[in-house]
Amino acid sequence: MEQKKLSFQVINFHAAGIDVGSRSHVVAVDQNKENVRSFGVYTKDHEQLIAYLTDNGITSVAMESTGSYWQTLFSALQRAGFEVILVAGSQTKNVQGRKTDVIDAIWIQKLHSLGLLSGSFLLSDIMQELRTYYRHRQHLIEQIAKYTSKMQKTLRLMNIRLDVAIRDITGKSGITIIEAILAGNHDPSQLASLVDIRVKRTKEEIADSLHGSWREELLFELRACLNFYKYYNEALAECDRAIEQLLIKYTPDVPVTQEQRKILKGYNRKKAKNAPEFNIAKVAFQYFKTDLFAIPGISHNTVLCLITNLGSDITKFPSAKAFASWLRLVPNNKISGGRIISSRVKSGKNHIAIALRHAANSIGNQKDHDLAPFFKRIAFRKGRIAAITATARKLAIIIWNMITKKQSYNTTEVQVNNEKYQKVKLRQIQRSISKLQLNREDLTKLFERASLLAQ
Repeated sequence: MEQKKLSFQVINFHAAGIDVGSRSHVVAVDQNKENVRSFGVYTKDHEQLIAYLTDNGITSVAMESTGSYWQTLFSALQRAGFEVILVAGSQTKNVQGRKTDVIDAIWIQKLHSLGLLSGSFLLSDIMQELRTYYRHRQHLIEQIAKYTSKMQKTLRLMNIRLDVAIRDITGKSGITIIEAILAGNHDPSQLASLVDIRVKRTKEEIADSLHGSWREELLFELRACLNFYKYYNEALAECDRAIEQLLIKYTPDVPVTQEQRKILKGYNRKKAKNAPEFNIAKVAFQYFKTDLFAIPGISHNTVLCLITNLGSDITKFPSAKAFASWLRLVPNNKISGGRIISSRVKSGKNHIAIALRHAANSIGNQKDHDLAPFFKRIAFRKGRIAAITATARKLAIIIWNMITKKQSYNTTEVQVNNEKYQKVKLRQIQRSISKLQLNREDLTKLFERASLLAQ
């Protein structure tokens, strides 16, 4: 019997493949190695690359890159009118033979011409601008935490245990005392008198913590750390103002009722440390047209992360499951021989996923949260880390439904699921008890024991 040759159908007839590097970009316009060209990374090189693609009649381009080397070339190609997609390295890594930049570019071109590549999810220009501000903001917060830790260490080396007497040395009382120390006041009693009346420790206890050895080199280091701490806080406030102005510019003017205004104002009073100074609750309500703060455990920083890293682009995900998968909060099941050999969550850094994990971790420490029973069930079976991931996924699905469907947080649905689980577990317990064939006396003892544990 004569075998028929199978061939793939070409989808993109005018396709090119680009292997993006840190110092050069390798471009393939067909499967001929002689036509592969390498271009530099300067603006003039981008112009030459665009001219080369235009001369060869290219209309669609696939780029494969790591890091951020692709961004400037991607924008230049889009402005020139090309259809451009960015593909992950996992889609192009199975090239046969010796791996070189030329072979990689040809392989990318071939896969793209056959329509076998799918583009990565990319944010709109506005969201990219907001995301840049947010990531710079996170860097500033890391620096603030770094110099706070250094101030604590410097004081500890002088045996000034202000961190034990006061909960936060960078609060109003802590900064006042540190500034007085650097001004030359080393009298523990006078320093203790500077604390705010809201501090719970007595002034005698605080004075005891301020006895130590005033070493010059450590005081010099403390002054430098305090200056850096103040500088980064000023930079953080400036960054928040830039984010606020951009959000106000692109946020629709949605009318807010008087009742809703009071609720949003109440959220603003419960700010955590390093939360944005502006009213993020009101901005988020107008932007998403739903109240995300109604979800217990969602903080100002979580909502700020969501609005600056995704915003309205969340509607690009066709379902809540697709959104959770993009966040890498779902098991990556690998099946072989009809059974799952691995279900580890995909590795990778996603700022929204990190923020949701922090929120999920706080839910695990609460007793009366709607998702606390779910968290405890997963933690009992698979451990706390798995419970954090699973709860973060639950939050992602709730948030997607609230934003895309413009609906309020439905606590009833979560409670119904918890009740269904309790009924299932109760039936399992009843079946287990019936299998044991216990008599009336044994059952009485069992129920007495259960009532004691419940108390």
